[in-house]
Amino acid sequence: MRGDAFGSEYKPVDRTLLSRLYIFLKPYYKWVFLAFFLTILSAGLGPMRPYLTKVAIDKYIALKDFDGLIAMIGIIFALIALHGVVQFAMAYIMQWVGQKVLLDIRKKLFDHINSLSMRFFDQNPVGRLVTRLTNDVEGLNQLFSQGVVMIFADIMQIIFIIGFMFFTHIELSLLTLAILPPLIFVTSVFRKKVRVLFKDLRTELSSMNSFMSENISGIATLKLFSQEDRQFDKFDTINKKTRELNIKTIFYYAIFFPTIELLSSIALGLVLWYSAGHIFTEALTIGTLIAFLQYSEMFFRPVRDLSEKYTTLQSAMAAAERITDVLDNDDSIPIASEPVTLEKFRNSIDFTNLNFSYDGKKEVLKNLSFSIKKGETVAIVGATGSGKTTLINLLCRFYDYSDGSIKIDGIELKDIEENSLRRHIALVMQDVFLFSRSVEENITLGNEEITPAELRRAAAAIGALGFIEKMPQGFATLVSERGTNLSAGQRQLISFARAFAANPDILILDEATSNIDTQAEELITASLDKLLQNRTSIIIAHRLSTIQKADKILVMSKGELKESGTHDELLSRRGLYYKLYLLQNGNVA
Repeated sequence: MRGDAFGSEYKPVDRTLLSRLYIFLKPYYKWVFLAFFLTILSAGLGPMRPYLTKVAIDKYIALKDFDGLIAMIGIIFALIALHGVVQFAMAYIMQWVGQKVLLDIRKKLFDHINSLSMRFFDQNPVGRLVTRLTNDVEGLNQLFSQGVVMIFADIMQIIFIIGFMFFTHIELSLLTLAILPPLIFVTSVFRKKVRVLFKDLRTELSSMNSFMSENISGIATLKLFSQEDRQFDKFDTINKKTRELNIKTIFYYAIFFPTIELLSSIALGLVLWYSAGHIFTEALTIGTLIAFLQYSEMFFRPVRDLSEKYTTLQSAMAAAERITDVLDNDDSIPIASEPVTLEKFRNSIDFTNLNFSYDGKKEVLKNLSFSIKKGETVAIVGATGSGKTTLINLLCRFYDYSDGSIKIDGIELKDIEENSLRRHIALVMQDVFLFSRSVEENITLGNEEITPAELRRAAAAIGALGFIEKMPQGFATLVSERGTNLSAGQRQLISFARAFAANPDILILDEATSNIDTQAEELITASLDKLLQNRTSIIIAHRLSTIQKADKILVMSKGELKESGTHDELLSRRGLYYKLYLLQNGNVA
């Protein structure tokens, strides 16, 4: 059987897993206990109705006691009303508890996913994670709102029904229960078949969500290379698998329920067969027969529901297993036992003998050592795959390094509290991500310390104020998903404004001007000196023309630092930087 990235093997109901889920249910234990009490009460009230019907027929209708019959009818109606109120309260409480628990699980899962390192997101598609937060969490709703408590309710109802049946008539009870062995066999086969299908269905649903997420994110590329038909065929294949699994599930249900009805009819026939010979001899009353006809119907209903609920429980357990697998994933950046709060960046950033590998096999950075002093503008250049962005990822603590050292003002990076570190860093990347919020919110990202005046100042500083004010609602204009209602240059300018509004001590530009048109680049270049003033800046760029004024240029190749110096110094050495410059410009001025 195909598995999932978060747990390849199907497991039946796992007590350990249930105990872990109980942690989320524990804050509402008083309501759960109330639901269990109401469940027992409901299970006891239900079977009383057939017994009271028997009494009404045998003691009042048979004896033509009209006044007694009216009183008994009143009692039966009162019983039905009370039973309805109890069932409503029980269902409402469990649905309320279920939704509260789902809220807590979603918050816990979302918070945990946000705490994981970038390595985790490299290995797990977005669609799969969305499935965990949506479909799988929703799958637990049945477990908490209709799962354990309702299974308990059905079991208690069966016990009460059997008790009332034997209290009413032993022989008829034995005849009715004679059908139990084949019923247990059919239910067991059905449960085993369907639980496997539910597991496979969730796996296919996860694959479908991952495929759709990737397809929609890359729709422009697909259209450009005319891959719509090919992607449709792939999606059709996934859909067909899902359809086939659903059809199999429907097939098993289509066999199971009629089989239960058949067994129920056989039990009913046995009751009628036995009763026919005993009613005429007055060994059995009409009231007893009618009561048993009702008991027979009532008995098979919870038995049928039990099997369905158990199957639902299996599906919920599969979802719970996936969720707990995510929660158990500790692929997060290690936190120091006594983290240091970085109040202010004062002196330098020092890289010493730094080595790093993403997979633990191939080294991406090799024995890097250099320093960046406060106020310096340092450029990092090199061919694709030389380790430039990896270096920035380590400085931002997106990944953890195991060999070598990165220190800020003499403090090991691993010992600095993450949030305090990142408050001093602003990163502008080549691939800008904008949220479906207003322009203002995309710049401030909810930072209430950024005043409207500072917001406008940041936008004006990089030349974005003009086009923002021309938008329909200015800073309040809603940005569409991923900023598709803006040009590439406008998106990049907003990301610059986002970084500068944060007023960081350390500004990192990772190919930040590569997607900006000439006019936008001229706007940024004109204000770049002002923006970098009194700020430590790290610039990664392929276009060497953008970093000629840097205080220091680091030239990397295959994860190693090959050269270091100013633009003029590196050109005079006629080394790797000189060759890169020739490739881009054709001559040296």
